[in-house]
Amino acid sequence: MQDERWVEAMKKEIQALEQNKTWTLETLPEGKRAIDSKWMYKIKYKPNGEIERFKARFFTRGFAQTEGVDFHDTFAPLAKLVTVRTLITVATKKNWIIQQFDVNNAFLHGDLEEEVYMKIPQGFSKENETRVCRL
Repeated sequence: MQDERWVEAMKKEIQALEQNKTWTLETLPEGKRAIDSKWMYKIKYKPNGEIERFKARFFTRGFAQTEGVDFHDTFAPLAKLVTVRTLITVATKKNWIIQQFDVNNAFLHGDLEEEVYMKIPQGFSKENETRVCRL
């Protein structure tokens, strides 16, 4: 990674993951496999077209998991569109003020019941190359 802004974005992402205790570094247990991980990069722009920030997102390649082996079910805690529309309709009728917000790193706040192991992110320290992240 040549541009220091990308390196800083990656550091911020790793910091958030570590602050939220997303993983622990462990030796991969016998009979278990570690799923791949990947970095995704995006430049966020202001409405006027100027660069707002460089964003690096680190994630597992969960599509490589096998149902019944690596996980038992999936769930995404999102509101259905019909619910959002209903709330907006009620708020409009009652002249309520509507606000929105974003929860940074929202998907880092859950606990896993399964033992899930992930390969260490690219750019992690050399002394941990033989270890994996337990999520």
